[in-house]
Amino acid sequence: MTEAKKTTAKKATTTAKKAAPATKKATATKATTKSVAAKKATATVSVPKLDKAIYATGKRKDSVARVYLMPGKGNIVINNKPMVEYFRRPVLQMILNQPFAVTKREGAYDAFVMVMGGGLSGQAGAVKHGISKALEKNEPDLRAALKAAGFLTRDSRVVERKHYGFRKARRSTQFSKR
Repeated sequence: MTEAKKTTAKKATTTAKKAAPATKKATATKATTKSVAAKKATATVSVPKLDKAIYATGKRKDSVARVYLMPGKGNIVINNKPMVEYFRRPVLQMILNQPFAVTKREGAYDAFVMVMGGGLSGQAGAVKHGISKALEKNEPDLRAALKAAGFLTRDSRVVERKHYGFRKARRSTQFSKR
């Protein structure tokens, strides 16, 4: 009888072991489903038809921005997210709105932007450059105002490369007298 009890106990423990991971998987699946639903619930914006949009490319540091400008209400969408969600710092949002402010075209155009490479600051500069070029392409008489503000010139400043024998581009090792 003791062997019968042992085999039943073994079967029960193996059944319990098999059942335990299944419940964990179920909870993990529910959690991932919730997180996917939460990600979808965040403000993603549908891609508008870009057939008749004005296209321009903006660059800054290592960032490249493809800007599609079309008449609208002033919505700026960057990588399928609203501008306020993508660039959370007010300074970066101000940088994006500068071309519209200089030309007095706030709220006149919608911008759909795809930007890649670099950091947020470089990306903001690339988007500003692209918006300026698209505005100038759509309304050539705005060129004087955009050129005077310096928005049509690509900012060519990039990070200097590291040189041999130095810790960074120009930083040398600390001098040791002894």
